Amino acid sequence: MGVREAYGETLARLGEVYKDIVVLDADLSGSTKTCIFAKRFPERFFNMGISEQDLMGTAAGLAAAGKIPFVSTFAIFATGRAWEQIRQSIAYSSLNVKIVASHGGITVGDDGGSHQAIEDIALMRHLPNMVVIVPTDAIEMKSIIETIVEYNGPVYVRGSRIKFPIIFDDSYKFEIGKGHVLLKGSDVTIVATGYMVHSSLEAAQRLAQEGIYVEVISMPTIKPLDEVLLLKSAAKTNAVVTVEEHLVTGGLGSAVSEVLSENYPTTLKRIGIRDKFGISGKPKQLLSHFGLTPHNIVEAAKEVLGKKKKRVSLKVVATG
Repeated sequence: MGVREAYGETLARLGEVYKDIVVLDADLSGSTKTCIFAKRFPERFFNMGISEQDLMGTAAGLAAAGKIPFVSTFAIFATGRAWEQIRQSIAYSSLNVKIVASHGGITVGDDGGSHQAIEDIALMRHLPNMVVIVPTDAIEMKSIIETIVEYNGPVYVRGSRIKFPIIFDDSYKFEIGKGHVLLKGSDVTIVATGYMVHSSLEAAQRLAQEGIYVEVISMPTIKPLDEVLLLKSAAKTNAVVTVEEHLVTGGLGSAVSEVLSENYPTTLKRIGIRDKFGISGKPKQLLSHFGLTPHNIVEAAKEVLGKKKKRVSLKVVATG
């Protein structure tokens, strides 16, 4: 099951319990999977058409009236075309609107750069009051939706078109602002989000075969970031790699950089897309083209490990 299917099924199930849930879509319910909710609760589903600004404004009004709006469309339209409405009508007043977008990142594939949201996390992260979440797999997406329906305030959840490998089991419980150590290590910390968590675990397995032991942290909440977990791991390894299917500016890499620079300056390498738009291609081809593969993560981990050793050597010389 993909993260968008998990969203649609969970939302429909919660609709039985939370009678104030209303769902709005921008004529893409078949892709976002809000169609599952629409079939079960047609009187609480609103297809706003290709009018994303109206979509967000209407959701704000419904939230002000006491409803719990879940709003869905593709990530590029949710965060780009309607950014001002999200800022002015939702975030500014801290209204209880849940924006759950689909088709985030370059793994949208053949639709190309015009439809590949690679700046959406940054756009949402910069808004005061906004919580920003990227699920690791379908099980986490299910738990995310179950959690945010109880949270009072604006939330952005970035979904994907492709299906993610399953990492968690059914006992998993998501918490806003909490990361998870999936693999313990002492040499390098890898902090990843979304699809890149799976790739980071694969990279860690390859590195272990070379005697390099990596700590892999899944960071589903980009804002608020789990600073305590991050700093604890950074203090142990003194070398950090961030991995995201997003621009290296404004997203996970930036959030981690800000925390480390102010609290524990650490050797750091950010893996992501560097000042480019997406292009058309198959998801695996695009991940390779933009340097988002386990091989790239392995090379980055070795790079920061080398820099760390150099820093230690220079420190010894300076104090010797």
